[in-house]
Amino acid sequence: AKLATQCFDANATVAVPNSLGPGELLARYGTDDQKEYFLPRLANGTLIPCFGLTGPHSGSDATSLIGSDCVVSEHPVTGELGVVASFKKRYITLAPVAGVVGLGLNLTDPKGLLGGNGEEGFTVALLERGHEGLRMGPRHIPLSAAFMNGTVEGEDVWIPMTSILGGQERCGFGWNMFVECLAEGRGVSLPAGSIGAARSVVAGVGAYSRVRKQFKVPIAEFGGIQEAMAKAGSDGLITIAGGDVMNAIVDNHEAPMVISSVMKQNCTERGRRIVECGMDIAAGSAICRGDKNYMGNAYMSLPIAITVEGANIMTRSFQIIGQGLTRCHPHMSDLMRALQLPPSEEKEGVQIFVKQFHKIVGHGITNFFGSVAKGIGSTFSSKIRSKSAYKNGDDLLAHHEKQLLRLSNNFALTADLCFTLGGRLKFEELLMGRLADALGAIYLGYATLHHYHRRRGIEGLEALTEHAMLRLEREAQDALYAASENFPGPLGPVASTVMKMGCFPLGGITRPYADPSDVLTKEVSRLLTTPSEIRSMFEEGIYSAPEGAVHQMTDLISALPICVEADKVATSLRREKRDPTADEANLIAKADALRDALIQVDVFEHATAEEAQPGFVRPALLGTEERFASMDKTVFREAA
Repeated sequence: AKLATQCFDANATVAVPNSLGPGELLARYGTDDQKEYFLPRLANGTLIPCFGLTGPHSGSDATSLIGSDCVVSEHPVTGELGVVASFKKRYITLAPVAGVVGLGLNLTDPKGLLGGNGEEGFTVALLERGHEGLRMGPRHIPLSAAFMNGTVEGEDVWIPMTSILGGQERCGFGWNMFVECLAEGRGVSLPAGSIGAARSVVAGVGAYSRVRKQFKVPIAEFGGIQEAMAKAGSDGLITIAGGDVMNAIVDNHEAPMVISSVMKQNCTERGRRIVECGMDIAAGSAICRGDKNYMGNAYMSLPIAITVEGANIMTRSFQIIGQGLTRCHPHMSDLMRALQLPPSEEKEGVQIFVKQFHKIVGHGITNFFGSVAKGIGSTFSSKIRSKSAYKNGDDLLAHHEKQLLRLSNNFALTADLCFTLGGRLKFEELLMGRLADALGAIYLGYATLHHYHRRRGIEGLEALTEHAMLRLEREAQDALYAASENFPGPLGPVASTVMKMGCFPLGGITRPYADPSDVLTKEVSRLLTTPSEIRSMFEEGIYSAPEGAVHQMTDLISALPICVEADKVATSLRREKRDPTADEANLIAKADALRDALIQVDVFEHATAEEAQPGFVRPALLGTEERFASMDKTVFREAA
């Protein structure tokens, strides 16, 4: 995240070896020989790793491994057991500079050469650069990003079993490896970029909005700026809070696929919104390229984060609920396992199925009445709650925990109703997208409350947490309501009615969540654009240039307290109708000088090598010269 505050390319380059490369997979599943050779070289940077999964015909469904086939075979000369693989990978981050690639392959064994030691299916091979038949080097150019991304290809490449990650016994075990590897990359590395963007926008753009004046007033005083600043701040808090919880989960050696998908989709999307708010506030200074621009690269890089490791559209509308609905249900997994028992255990399977089916029905009934009760109770507490109640931290936690419990109950009821769709659910992506929005808002709501509980005592954290929670609750409510209005399937009208009765028993009255008030929005913006403890929290982990170096972000942060103090003095002088003292005059002059320097943008004599050539004339000017050559008068005063 700190790297992302200075350079998204550096963030991506460091993140991939630490989360998406084969390092951890080697540590967990590698053979002793593989660990002894690769791990020291990966740790000291001798080998840069990459993970080759995506192909031209397997993008967001990368595990389909279309066009990445390998067949178990014996070497024609030595008789050694191995595989012959053909593959065509693209979009592989760090491939042009990688020294080793973890290669996802679809292994088949038509001759039965594995002999029961290993299985067919998704298999990971470790190939070093220079392996015979392996081609690595050509690169893509993702937008304007400089980080390395390219292709990994080969035809009929011989791979010995010693190069299969984990050895022969791990053939067919790649799915488990993939889930663990991707969970960390999606849940930690990609959200880290959004966390860096959040810190940069709040720290840098927040300071800029006080430094920059229009109509002799800091733009931080304009309502539109305040709205954008508050949204960026609360989205930033949500992203940071989600990252803290996800990091703790990974530190506990867990790899929750659903939560990592929520984090990837939700945090990168919020990161894009944060940067868009920052771009809108910084305006011209954010679109002119050069060293003074600390926003442009982030703006162009976030669409890459949104696209990689499963495009957000796919993650939101298919993966989160497609995987989460059965994984998170307390009884559905057992019921499905009962259906998969062999014929010899059919009697036991029927008993388990009936038992679990009854539990599912009971679970649904419990969720319905719990949803009704919590819906009415939480609505009443929301209606009578004072708009300033959040200033009491205990009330803040108790109130929003109650709302999240209500929304969780609503979501659980909706999930139960989804089973009326049967196998058709996986094709109802509009419904799954809305439920993913609700699940993401609820999860990040709990993460935000957890963050407040841990960091409680920071001045202004109550206001920012309240702003974030109100927005998350509104997001979850609106997503669930939209789902109830559009429930699909033959039983859709019935499911829709049951959902509305359970989630919103009193109609619109029991949809109490609204956007933050203008008063709260202005307060949050004030905290983020003036020296405060909450600003200091966002400045944690931001790259700061060495003293004396010219660095726009660092200089803006340093200038903020001076400009704020100068504005206070100027206001006091106008109110008291007096001249400044020598010290006051010096302070105002210093602030004015800083403002003048910090609002400047970079200007270039030429932008390309062609323009730098002696005698170069821009085509538009050349056309003008050609037209003037045929005219008698070429200057206005001559024509007048």
